[in-house]
Order: sequence, then structure tokens, then C-alpha cells
Amino acid sequence: MDTDVCIIGSGVGGSAVAWSLAPAGARVLVLERGGHLPREPENSDPEAVFGQLRYRTTDTWLDGAGKPFRPGQYYFVGGHTKFFGTAMFRFRKEDFGEVVHEEGVSPTWPITYDELAPWYDLAEDLFQVHGKDGVDPCEPPRAHAFPYGPVPHEPVLARLEERMRQQGLQPFAMPASIGLHDGGGCVRCSSCDAHPCRIDAKGDAETRLLRPAMRTPNVTLWTGSEVVKLETSDDGKRVVAAVVRREGREVRVTASLFVLSAGAINSAALLLRSASARYPDGLANGSGQVGRNYMNHNCTALMALDPRQVNATRFPKTLALNDFYFGDGAGGPPLGNLQMLGKLQPAMLRAALPWAPAGVLAWLARHSVDMYAMSEDLPHPDSRVRVTPSGQIQLDWRRTNLAPHRRLVQRAKRMLRRAGYPVVLSRPFGMDTPSHQCGTLRFGSDPASSVLDPWCRTWQLDNLYVVDASFFPSSAALNPALTIAAQALRVGAHLRTHLNSFLKVEYEHHER
Repeated sequence: MDTDVCIIGSGVGGSAVAWSLAPAGARVLVLERGGHLPREPENSDPEAVFGQLRYRTTDTWLDGAGKPFRPGQYYFVGGHTKFFGTAMFRFRKEDFGEVVHEEGVSPTWPITYDELAPWYDLAEDLFQVHGKDGVDPCEPPRAHAFPYGPVPHEPVLARLEERMRQQGLQPFAMPASIGLHDGGGCVRCSSCDAHPCRIDAKGDAETRLLRPAMRTPNVTLWTGSEVVKLETSDDGKRVVAAVVRREGREVRVTASLFVLSAGAINSAALLLRSASARYPDGLANGSGQVGRNYMNHNCTALMALDPRQVNATRFPKTLALNDFYFGDGAGGPPLGNLQMLGKLQPAMLRAALPWAPAGVLAWLARHSVDMYAMSEDLPHPDSRVRVTPSGQIQLDWRRTNLAPHRRLVQRAKRMLRRAGYPVVLSRPFGMDTPSHQCGTLRFGSDPASSVLDPWCRTWQLDNLYVVDASFFPSSAALNPALTIAAQALRVGAHLRTHLNSFLKVEYEHHER
């Protein structure tokens, strides 16, 4: 198979580049290792999603000690956004510069917020983000209002917001990619966060980017197509082919331009698996940074209980708090973000409370208000992705910034108790939930310390770009989807402008 542009992965980054290149007329092939997520009653069944892990990969990875685990990875068209909680935050303007934390420094990005701001605007339009500007206390400057107004709170959360304000806090409407507007289709169900949407009302990468791109005949999608290796030209300066495992056999896909967007863990693993005599340490690894600096936010779920009140909220992802984002309120270091968690159901609680009878789990779910605490995980060179000799992924996560995260959780518990919830339980997320994976192929201005340049092109390979969260030098303390989309749209526009030069180089290469 020969094409002009080969995009590996159909998540936010890959689909954004496909959307950007669709009008250019070049042949674009998107490779997705999974298939289309089936529309079925189990989509909205917590027992199927959480109890049976119906949609989670059956692959096993190894942790740093060599112990196997089944990761929370989902391989479908649209990537992890098929299951995400609709949160669409911009990183703060300060997140693009150096930020000092209690346990280290969050490094400067090679681009500024102002450079990315127009692409944030476009991403919010494409994802139909609902929100309200001017209410987030550390919101970065913006040229345009949100495309749609905020998703209104249901009664229980409206009362919680008021009680938070009575404590002197500044809660605000959480920006969400959800079709709760005329023609949007959303029915405000109780199974959005961590569930696929059967009616396409969630703003995932497939519905908002890939399907529109595929309305042009030059964009093609191959499902069930796992890239196992990238091959380079004889001089080692360009990728010439992707070796694809498809329908039980290997297919070689050649292209002028390759865009990698398989997720921070799998993208790094693919480059490491593509080692050759010329590149014994893996492709694009002249800096030795491929697979290093893995980050995944420090996250904790909180369940606030009020025995006197039943929480009938269906869609709770409407409220967030950033009062502690850049400090603890008393002159201390940054703590992070608080936002609502999708409504907890008995099947979700069973893993955390396996000893509890079904009736107890049901009571807890009826009486709980559920929150999500998120703190920045700082880059660490020994926090890394490796590939074993057999090709298995090994993830050695050296978590950082845990003390500030614990303080954020304590602040959240105190705030919830003051808001009328006498019992607040908490449970941290572990290695098996790599929802916000990032940093393994960081971009920068120096080839000696980064894998990608500021346009996300690999320093060593002229026609290979990476547009998933691999490129993040830091993780900030906010959901990554909108930032991935914004940078991928920026890179996509850059590639569209320079597309003819890539095609010309490929033509001259074949002529020689």
C-alpha cells in the first residue's frame, strides 16, 4: 500500500491531523489497531464497562518490578476519547513556563501559550465545548468566548457550588465537550464519564474530527491494523514504510509523511521496537530520551456521603475548582485541580470495596457526591517506557509530587465536610489507569535533551511527526485532551502548508 500521508492512531492527535489535511487533496491513510466501538446496550451498563471490563484491552504490561498487570487501555477508532469524561480545559498560560513545585520544577515548553491560543479556539469550536469565560480564577486569556454556554448544574451540585462559595472558594462551570445544545443530541444520561456514547453526543475524536475528515474521498481508515515497526531509508534520514499487522498478515505501507499518534506509551514503544543496525537504541533516540519522562497525573477519587440526601444527579461533570492550582492558599506550592467525577455506580465501587454487600454499594452510590482530585506529576528521566526482548511493554512509573497531592485531597475532604457531607472516602488511581499518559517523546528546542522539535517533528527523521501527548514536557494539572487537539491542529496546518515539499522529496527519492 502506498499513500502520501500515513497517520498511526485515530485518537485526538491523529484525527486532528487527518482533519487538517483532508482539504489538501493528498492521500491520507489512518491506521487504527482496534475497530469501531460497537453500539450496544452494554455501552451504558456499568457492570459491563467496570465489572466485566468489556472494552478494555486484554494485553498485559509489566510494571517496573516485572509484575504483570492489565492496563486501562482502549483500542478503538477515536482512541481514549470514546471513554473520556468530556473535560476540555486549556492549560494555564503559566504552565508553558517554568513552575516551581515542592518536589521539583515543571519545565518550560518550547512554545508559548500565545502561540497555541488560536488553536485552542479552533479546538473548542470543533469539539463544541460548553463553558463560561471569566469565572475560572486562573483561566488564561482568550480571544473568543466558549462556543456554547455552560452545562447547568443539577440541584445537588447547585447546592454544593453555593456552599463552596460560602467558604470563600471560587467554583466555576467545567468546560465540557458534550452535545447539550440544539441539534447536539445529548440526553444528559448517567453513563457518560468512562462509558462510550451510543448516540454520538460526546465530543470524541471520531465524531468531531475523523468522520468529518473522511467525508473527503482522499482520507481512508484501516481498522484492525497494528503498526509493529517503522523502516527507514538507507541514509537513515526518513521513514519509508510502516510494517502493519492486518488480517493475519504483515502489510508494508509506504508514504511520504508519517504522523505517529498511538498514545504516549505505545508511540514510545513503537520507536523502541523499530531499532535497527543504524538506530540500535530505537528510532529518533539520538538524545536517549525516547520512553523517558513518562507522566500520568496523580489522581484520587473522593466519595462524599450525606445519609440524609439522595443524589439523583445524572450528569455531574459541571463543576470545577482551581483555587489551589498555583498555591495552597497560604503561600505554599501548587496543589492542583478539583473537578466532579462521573456519577459512581455500584459496579464501579465493587473493585474498591470487594467485601461490601451489593445493598451497601447501592446505598453508597445513591447518597454520594463524587469528586476527582488531580495534581501535576513532574517529569523524571527514570520514569520510563521500555520494551522487553519479547516486545512486551514495561512501564516503570516513578511518581513525583505526591505530598502536595495528599494535601490537595485533604483540602477537598475538609471542603466537602464543611459543605454538609460528614463522611468523605478517597481512593487513589494506580498505574493501571494511564488515562492521562504523556511525556515520553518530549518536544524542545535542543536535540540533545528532546526527541521532537517545536513542530513535533523528530530531530533525526525528517518526515516523522508525533502528535499525541508524548510531546508534553510537563503534564500541568488539567485534562490533556484539548491541548493535544490544539497542538495537533497547529502541526496539521503546518504540514498542510509544507505538504508539497514532502511529496517532492519522496518523488525525487523514487527517481533516484
